[in-house]
Formats: sequence, structure tokens, C-alpha cells
Amino acid sequence: MTDSHEQQQPPSEPDELRREIEQTRAELGATVEALSQKADVKAQAQQRADERKEQLRDKRDEVKEKLRGATPGQAQDAAGQAARRARERPLPVAVAGALVAGFVLGRVTARS
Repeated sequence: MTDSHEQQQPPSEPDELRREIEQTRAELGATVEALSQKADVKAQAQQRADERKEQLRDKRDEVKEKLRGATPGQAQDAAGQAARRARERPLPVAVAGALVAGFVLGRVTARS
């Protein structure tokens, strides 16, 4: 099999050559941009963190809506369920607690 580049004839006109050069530059620029995005671990982590924050905001809003319509009995059942889940899987609760504590501490120290 031959490469498609081998079958192409060199451009005969200077304008055609310039167009090919510009096209190649654009393709190279896009490739460099894609590679730099893949290599930017910090930006990827920040993007994931932002996505997770958005998910948590959505969940918070959902829970607020549920709580508005909850009766005391339903609220007590939900609290019992949350406590049971926290006992079964303490790590997510600890991580969430650490995040909240860090957020509060950051806010308090920023005001000082």
C-alpha cells in the first residue's frame, strides 16, 4: 500500500502552495493544542473538581426541595437512613466533613 502523500503531486502554483502550508499549520496547531490539553493534568483535575462541585450543587438543590415537602416522620426516617449509610461507608462522610470544615475555615480566616 502506498501512502496518500506519495501519490500527490507537488503544487505547481505559489497560491496553491501557500494554501497547503496554511492548512498544514492549522492542523499542526490543532494537534499541539490537543496534546497540551492532554498533558495539562492540573487543568484536568480542576475540570473534574468543577464538574463534581456542579453535581453536588444539583444534589443540594434536590435535597432542599425534598426537605421543603417532608413531614417530621419522613425527616426522621431520612436522618436514620443517612446515619445508617454513614456507619456503612464512613469514608465519604469523613471526606465531605473535611471539605466542609476546610471551606468554613477558609471563609473564617479570609475575613480576618
